[in-house]
Amino acid sequence: MANPYAGEVRLVLDGSPHVLKLTLGALAELESSLGSDSLVGMVERFERSAYSSRDVLALIVAGLRGGGWRGEAEDLLSVEIEGGPVEAARAAALLLARAFAVPGGAAA
Repeated sequence: MANPYAGEVRLVLDGSPHVLKLTLGALAELESSLGSDSLVGMVERFERSAYSSRDVLALIVAGLRGGGWRGEAEDLLSVEIEGGPVEAARAAALLLARAFAVPGGAAA
């Protein structure tokens, strides 16, 4: 069970629920994977609904890692995501919103 007040998001992969969370370490790994791009740029793309599948995958991997998963991005290439790409994008957007929400804010 994911705790939205702790910044967690639930995502079901191959029938198994996973808790995703953007910890400081996960955010650092995410920034590293973005290369010359920035986390702020990614947030802006999500705000404009101009994000890419690469953005979604990077956020999902970072969130899974923050939740304790030890896989690699390549491990997700053939998984079945409950809800498909739309659910993956929703989970990625929620991760960003919850990671930067002010306590008591509306990112539930």
